[in-house]
Amino acid sequence: MMRELALNVLDIVENSLAAGAKLVKVALTVRLCDDFLSICIEDDGCGMDETTLAKACDPFTTSRTTRNVGLGLPLFRFSAESAGGAFSIESKRGEGTRVEATYRIGHIDRMPLGDFGGVVLQMVTMNERVDFYITVSDGEQTGVLDTREIKEILGDISLTDPEVRAYLKEYIQENLVSVYGGKL
Repeated sequence: MMRELALNVLDIVENSLAAGAKLVKVALTVRLCDDFLSICIEDDGCGMDETTLAKACDPFTTSRTTRNVGLGLPLFRFSAESAGGAFSIESKRGEGTRVEATYRIGHIDRMPLGDFGGVVLQMVTMNERVDFYITVSDGEQTGVLDTREIKEILGDISLTDPEVRAYLKEYIQENLVSVYGGKL
């Protein structure tokens, strides 16, 4: 079992990258007054046909050839459902996949969000050929990180450049703090 939700996000995004996604959207919605947390990951990868989609949350179904077990989606689903939330997955062959998990923030079995900012920084800087559109929202205000815009501004400068990486880290953390306090 993963110990924090941010690691679930990283795992699902890795699935998106393995599916050939060129754009990955991650939306974190935190509404403290409603006791609501939502994590949604959407990609434009190869998607799944109906048969594969029906088996996607079975731990003994995986597209990997290195092992016969795939726990990412089943663990993400379990984490949501055991914390008073819900899980959904939609996919269409040739169009992409959308996964969403919701949680009751105050539920005793909800895992901590963990280092969401660190996970976002890692995803963005380690996968420069992929575009990411990350949103953090509380329902009223929304922080956005769009790597397409950042890459356009930077030109030939890499996202892994130490100064750029430091800026991204600070920008991500500022958005997390301004939207929901940065601690979950």
